[in-house]
Amino acid sequence: MPNSPVRVPYLDLKAQYQSIKPEIDAAIARVLDSAQFVLGEEVAGFEREFASYCGIPECVAVNSGTSALHLALLAAGIGAGDEVITVPFTFIGSVAAVIYTGAKPVLVDIDPRSFTIDPMAIEAAVTSRTKAILPVHLYGQMADMDSIMAVARKHKLLVIEDAAQAHGARYKGRSAGSLGDMGCFSFYPTKNLGAYGEGGAVVTNNAEYAATVRKLRDWGQDRKYHHALRGFNYRMEGFQGAILRVKLRHLEDWIAARRAHANKYNELLADCELELPSEIPQSRHVYHVYTVRARNRDALQAALVADGIQTAIHYAIAAHLQPAYANLGYGKGAFPHSEAAAEHVLSLPMYPELPPQAIEAVAMAVKKVVARNARTFV
Repeated sequence: MPNSPVRVPYLDLKAQYQSIKPEIDAAIARVLDSAQFVLGEEVAGFEREFASYCGIPECVAVNSGTSALHLALLAAGIGAGDEVITVPFTFIGSVAAVIYTGAKPVLVDIDPRSFTIDPMAIEAAVTSRTKAILPVHLYGQMADMDSIMAVARKHKLLVIEDAAQAHGARYKGRSAGSLGDMGCFSFYPTKNLGAYGEGGAVVTNNAEYAATVRKLRDWGQDRKYHHALRGFNYRMEGFQGAILRVKLRHLEDWIAARRAHANKYNELLADCELELPSEIPQSRHVYHVYTVRARNRDALQAALVADGIQTAIHYAIAAHLQPAYANLGYGKGAFPHSEAAAEHVLSLPMYPELPPQAIEAVAMAVKKVVARNARTFV
């Protein structure tokens, strides 16, 4: 018997577009009328508005979140012979960007409940070559920044926040990207603040860092055809700047919807033998994804697909076990919490427009599968 058709998608980008279609169409028309297709006033306007949203003076828009990390590291002076401490349980761009600079990623394990970097593991990894810490604010929740900044101050290290999944997240009242020396965002379409294509940004309190990133994103130019630095073609398109300006105006409402959905999931799944997401005290989780843990994750996912529920896995293989990064020198067992997370995490449908009845259907399907196979899935 074939599987039933999908009843609840993991994500529905069309639903969000339809809710703001007139605003988006007008923004696109402005770019067409201006013919400013690369950078231009729409991108500059977004930079001003996103900097204000983050509570920070400088924002430089680029063409992807990975580019943002790459340029932030370069602006901080990271290069060959340096070490940057980060985590293996993340999207691969966090590790790749360090390698792009010629530096070495030094990996440490995560805290198993928050899925973010374990501050207790950072200090043991510091050497004379360590120049920076790159915490990843995973799933929409910020890492324990007080503890991270304390280690950084003690050892005179830079902190570059990977906030690609944390637009609007807060830690003790401060926004993601505003606590370290620089913060890096992705605007990939699936993000809480997503472009209609690729996009990214670096935010910072440091005008010198911002000026360097501005040069590096545009072939190292300080003025047209004068190349002060060896730079890159990492510029944001005008269309993406215009689209992001529209979507930024709705971000707080979308975050409120995501948090309400997460609360509903928590309520419906409270008596289900799965590990539900946890929030760090004094923080605002923005639920880029709603991720549970199940011992037999793959079987649970397959059963949900059979029930018409789409899910996702973020991420199935930790960076140190990816074939492309085997030369980092870490083997299986090096980071037990990261490896366990990769084996057990499952992201349930989550987007602002997710109907209440869909959340109920997902929860009912999860509980049915878990109850039927209690010893298998928990």
